Amino acid sequence: MKGIVRWFLDWLKRGKEYLGVLLRWLCISICIGAVCGVIGASFHIGVHYATELRVEHPWLLWCLPVLGLGIVAFYKLTKTEGLGTNDIIDAVHKGKKLPIFLLPAIFIGAVLTHLGGGSAGREGAALQMGGTIGQHTGRLFRLDERDLRTATLAGMAAFFSALFGTPLAATMFALMVISVGITYQAAFIPCMTAALTAFFVAMGVEPTRLAVTFPATEAGMLVRVMVFSILCALVSDLFCGVIHFAEHKMKHCFPNAWVRVVVGGVAVVALTYLCGTTDYNGAGMEVIVAAVEEGSVRPEAFLLKLLFTAITLAAGFKGGEVVPSFFVGAAFGCLVGPVLGIPAGFAAALGLVAVFCGATNCPIASIFLAIEMYGDGGLLYYALACGISYMLSAYTGLYSSQTILHSKLKTQNINVYTNSYQAGLPENAPLEEYDMAQ
Repeated sequence: MKGIVRWFLDWLKRGKEYLGVLLRWLCISICIGAVCGVIGASFHIGVHYATELRVEHPWLLWCLPVLGLGIVAFYKLTKTEGLGTNDIIDAVHKGKKLPIFLLPAIFIGAVLTHLGGGSAGREGAALQMGGTIGQHTGRLFRLDERDLRTATLAGMAAFFSALFGTPLAATMFALMVISVGITYQAAFIPCMTAALTAFFVAMGVEPTRLAVTFPATEAGMLVRVMVFSILCALVSDLFCGVIHFAEHKMKHCFPNAWVRVVVGGVAVVALTYLCGTTDYNGAGMEVIVAAVEEGSVRPEAFLLKLLFTAITLAAGFKGGEVVPSFFVGAAFGCLVGPVLGIPAGFAAALGLVAVFCGATNCPIASIFLAIEMYGDGGLLYYALACGISYMLSAYTGLYSSQTILHSKLKTQNINVYTNSYQAGLPENAPLEEYDMAQ
């Protein structure tokens, strides 16, 4: 009898401790999600009106170099120059402190980039603003260093959810983008709570939903999708490689940030007039919708969007790479899908998530993204495309601070940074100490 009583008292003690942690994180995550939802909705409105203003007044494109100078000046003024999404990842990896001024810097920088017609997305800004909000909210609650990392993840998930209206994909992306091969399961409830809160707070932001017609699941189409996914993996490698190459070359050729942003701005303006269209300025969501829902896009669109994006980001303009990767994948699918016997719109939908998966190394998050954007009708096709693209995209990625903890080819720990992996790593290579994995 005494043993039963002792067990019951221990159970109550553990239950009280666990319940206390749950309630604490619910409170903190709701606060993070609410702030991210409000600022995320404001950011969406700012980018939307900046884009509308540029469309109504095409002459604003000529202001891109001047707006770039304003971005450089603001970053220098706030002492946030050089900070980006890799620093947000390092905040989770190493507990790096994020300056609060990064929040207004990336907000204003991204809006000005879209106003002038720079080719950039929104998620880079989302991750940076969300991570900053999460970390500083955690500091207000006096969280310790490890819990601050969880709060940073919650902020990333919340802001991503606020902008795209995909709370489940946002949660899984935040949990998986930091270290490929593991999922920070202890952060699931904080991230999910923050993402749902931001989603409902930012109800004025229309969720990203695309109408897709799926073919029936049959062996022939599965084989064609496999071949198509192999090509998407190559495109994702090309996308990441060109982005990093352009960044390296621009900094090498124009080490002065003022000169670099002017040169890049002039290049984007010149390319726009050479192409005779503004399809490649801004995020390009209209082209993405046309590719997926209508199966219509210019054959050269995916290459030109990649070029515009590489120059824009390498020059120092602000935004993100994920929406441009959507554009590149969807446009590539429209071009190549019909050649393989895949309907253009369906191939565009698959290309969007497959290239995103290869570029971010997040297959599960990519599958959830597809489900929330298109519905679950083509789940087997999503999973097949994302799995192949993830495996064959090797160890490259958009974020150089992202770590690959486990090999994509065998049950082997490698623990290397994305883009730094060297072929031929010994099978028994030592695994370095990694705080968040402990």
